[in-house]
Formats: sequence, C-alpha cells, structure tokens
Amino acid sequence: MANLKWKTPRSKTRSRRAANWKLNRVTTEECPQCHAPKRPHFVCEKCGTYAGRQVVEIKDDRRQKQT
Repeated sequence: MANLKWKTPRSKTRSRRAANWKLNRVTTEECPQCHAPKRPHFVCEKCGTYAGRQVVEIKDDRRQKQT
C-alpha cells in the first residue's frame, strides 16, 4: 500500500464531501383559499387556514400602523 507524501487538509476533505450533500428546495403548493404559495401540511401564513377551515387568527399589520 502506498504511503501519503502530504496529509490532506480538513478543508479539502470537507469541501469534497459537502459537494455530494446538498439540500433540496422547499416544496410549495397553492393555498386553496387565498392562492398564495404555502408549504404542504402547514397552516397558510397569509389567511390562516388548514384543510379548508380557519385555524389561526391572522393579525393585520396595516391597521396597527395607522393608529
């Protein structure tokens, strides 16, 4: 077996490994109520609905800024 002449630096090894481990893009789908993009199996951030019913009450920031 051959002997190494130089030790490979950690940064070189880790950058080589990192090239094969990349994250996929976040999946999005259209909200059936407001048609905004949202993540599947999550409450819509714009209208607060999930599975066709209102789950979260959304506060309107525009009203708070006017007063």
